[in-house]
Amino acid sequence: MKMSKLASSVLGFQLLAGLAVYPAWAADSTMTGKVSDAMCGAKHQMAGSDAKCTQECVKGGSKYALVVGDKVYTLETADKAALDKLHDLAGASAKVTGEVKGESIAVKSVSAGS
Repeated sequence: MKMSKLASSVLGFQLLAGLAVYPAWAADSTMTGKVSDAMCGAKHQMAGSDAKCTQECVKGGSKYALVVGDKVYTLETADKAALDKLHDLAGASAKVTGEVKGESIAVKSVSAGS
């Protein structure tokens, strides 16, 4: 009988510890910055416009990024509408809403910045 109570206590502790590591709801943030790509970040290497460089780098496998001040966030999304909007806003200001995870943003929406 004591073993059962001990096992139950250990299991309860493990469940509580697991919940502390993974918050139930992560808040979305909206950030405004310049649409770029993860490879170039704030400094484009290709001759021509920043928009063209961003589009070519993404075509070559890089992910879109948002440059906010001196910080570069990689934009994570598979949503076709968001990707199309990022393509249209390459090199321009955009508002991106999503969950910030370190140096990346899980994109929920994209709109033109101000």
